[in-house]
Amino acid sequence: MQRSISNQKPLTLLIYVVLFILYSSLSSIYLFLPPMLSVLFLIFTKALDRNDTVYIAVIAFLFVIFEANFGYLIFSSIIYFYIIYKFIMPKISQNFSCPLCIKISYVLLSYIGYFLFLTLISNIFLLPTPEINYYIIYYIVIEFFLVAIL
Repeated sequence: MQRSISNQKPLTLLIYVVLFILYSSLSSIYLFLPPMLSVLFLIFTKALDRNDTVYIAVIAFLFVIFEANFGYLIFSSIIYFYIIYKFIMPKISQNFSCPLCIKISYVLLSYIGYFLFLTLISNIFLLPTPEINYYIIYYIVIEFFLVAIL
């Protein structure tokens, strides 16, 4: 049987996953490459809006890869971003009519909110607190431009 040329979704998804794994490994070595956290969050919210379980599972796997590369707690990003998607983002979308303002909130909640969430979790469970550096401002600016394009 031949593969239908119109059904290339699994193949392209696999290519994107492999490319993200390579990029994430490089971004943990080279600090000038942003970790693409807010881009993943945007794709995660779009997948939750469409109720696409395949994309949700793949993005959850990519979040685990992100956590492993940067030494964060496992499943912490998935839990944080799901809480933000369910409770915070509807209020932001309801109060702001500016799409650019909503995308700025995606980026700020991705980096600053995730850091605060990890700090809260580390204080609750008596774990070492995560450190923040000045590269975070660079990451926010770069990823804002990337999220604005999407």
